[in-house]
Amino acid sequence: MGIDLSLIWFVIIVFATLMYIVMDGFDLGIGILFPVTRDAQDRDVMVNSVAPVWDGNETWLVLGGAGLFGAFPLAYAVIIDALTIPLTLMLIGLIFRGVAFEFRFKATPGHRPFWDKAFLSGSLLATFCQGIVVGAFINGFEVTGRSYSGGALDWLTPFNLFCGFGLVIAYGLLGASWLVMKSAEPLQDKMRATAKQLLLALLIVICVISLWTPLTHPSIASRWFSLPNLFFFLPVPLLVFAFSFWLWRSLNNPQHHALPFLLTLGLIFLGFSGLGISIWPHIIPPDITLWQAAAPPQSQGFMLVGALLIIPIILVYTFWSYYVFRGKVQHGEGYH
Repeated sequence: MGIDLSLIWFVIIVFATLMYIVMDGFDLGIGILFPVTRDAQDRDVMVNSVAPVWDGNETWLVLGGAGLFGAFPLAYAVIIDALTIPLTLMLIGLIFRGVAFEFRFKATPGHRPFWDKAFLSGSLLATFCQGIVVGAFINGFEVTGRSYSGGALDWLTPFNLFCGFGLVIAYGLLGASWLVMKSAEPLQDKMRATAKQLLLALLIVICVISLWTPLTHPSIASRWFSLPNLFFFLPVPLLVFAFSFWLWRSLNNPQHHALPFLLTLGLIFLGFSGLGISIWPHIIPPDITLWQAAAPPQSQGFMLVGALLIIPIILVYTFWSYYVFRGKVQHGEGYH
């Protein structure tokens, strides 16, 4: 049996996407949480907690996008056509957030509130658009032959907008639990309370999406609720509620600093797994599988050599940067 290069590349792209969601999620969440505190020193601590690592986190977005372009060109073409507007707005949000990130440290006291608002707005816009993209994948794309045949605004649906709202809450929870780990009192206490509120909101979002999706898409309902699939996939929702209960308890325990963030990562992973279960093996739901959208094996094999060289390097410098800048961030500290 030959090596399934399409499956290997699918795993690489999924891994890169998950790494991006996890790593860029909490620093986008930092911007989303700016309204929680208006204290300038607390905001400096929030930003300084991700300052050494935030730009490296987006390496995974580049890797995932480049991998999709090279390994699954049909999927890339359909996604770009169908989601031109939200993807463009996402990039604008990321650029604006990045500019504001650097400028707020150098701005005069009179100008800093403007850059704080820019940081908040860019983080919200990028996160909301990413949620729309997730919702669009669940809803599927209208494809005729090998081209997208839907409209430019087909992504603008209540479900997709709700997914955007849900991802804002999820990233906010990631950011709050990150700050529980990285900050000290009184900011840490404030983030514990905020994380508890966001956890409740996220559970509501998960329940709504879990009901909305199968009611709208019979194929997804059949995937989850037919036998024996029901028994295979039942651990996913059970683990969601188990992790949520454990997270709630850890947020109430002042001795737990890193555990809330790790449990939040677990919740994000379970949500990502649920998405994968719903659409597998379609890379362009509801009809195009990853093998139908794949590039020739020669192209995938050539790219795989480069990927196997660069991914370990990315993992090593990512680990090293987080290791070097481990520990709490105090008032008055920063790498800038």
